[in-house]
Amino acid sequence: MLGKRESEVMRAVYELCDGTDSCLVSGADILSLIPRKFKCGADVLEDILFGLHCDGYFDIISSERKGEKMYVITLTESGYSFKRTQKQKRRDVNFKIFLAFISALATFIFGLMLKGIFG
Repeated sequence: MLGKRESEVMRAVYELCDGTDSCLVSGADILSLIPRKFKCGADVLEDILFGLHCDGYFDIISSERKGEKMYVITLTESGYSFKRTQKQKRRDVNFKIFLAFISALATFIFGLMLKGIFG
């Protein structure tokens, strides 16, 4: 399971690849798509990218172009399914909240019935 920063970096990478197999991006490109509260430095970004590579979301090759570090990122099957997985997580959370609400309502009604019978 990905952390919040990792999820934001993966979301940015997925957006930069834009439905293609691979893309050539710089660290600045990725950092520009990350929300302000999850901003990190270039060294932390590189660690996150390496972690996502180890988790099997994409293959990564780093190089330098005109003094700027560039990454060639090729999405794998896990990388392609990232958006679907995020939607499924959101759906699961919403279902759990709905189930908790229904359980609380049933408990309230059951309590009223008991109060009516014994009260």
